[in-house]
Amino acid sequence: MPALDPDLKKAIVRMPGPEKDKLLLRLIAKDATLTEKLQFELVEHGRTIDERRELIKDFIRRTANLHQDTAAWVLIDLRTVSGYITRHVKVTKDKYGEVELMLYMLNTFYDVHAHLLHKFSHRTEKAAQYIAKRTEMLLKKVVKLDPDYYLEFSDDINKLLSWVHYAAPAHFARQLGLPKEWAV
Repeated sequence: MPALDPDLKKAIVRMPGPEKDKLLLRLIAKDATLTEKLQFELVEHGRTIDERRELIKDFIRRTANLHQDTAAWVLIDLRTVSGYITRHVKVTKDKYGEVELMLYMLNTFYDVHAHLLHKFSHRTEKAAQYIAKRTEMLLKKVVKLDPDYYLEFSDDINKLLSWVHYAAPAHFARQLGLPKEWAV
């Protein structure tokens, strides 16, 4: 996006209040993420963050319990859910929630679809690579949180790591240098 011309900036600042407000509202309405972010910050005052997390967890549960019959479908659903988590973070700036939801997503999909992602093959390769990369990203994000949260995530991270090193993603986990156990 190009930077605004300084003369245009000055002209906008000099606009009458009601005209400026009308223009601002029209522009905000065109950006759904910005609209949701302003709703969260200005109307909800950040109080609905737990409700938003629960809605995404419910979406993860429902999506994971769809009857996918191949690793490719699992991958599509993982990417869809990841998009919702990313949007949640853009709207709320919820770093703790990002780790919690990503961890919940990976473990839930494993619990439901372990049979599809058990062995590495050409059919599971892309899903396995995606899971290993998401696990790596998760580990990088969790260490940026306050160390007081580590204990909360410890069991779930170790469950995820044991799966990643045992099932189809194991090859990629070794390539990425993922630990076999996460110590607090």
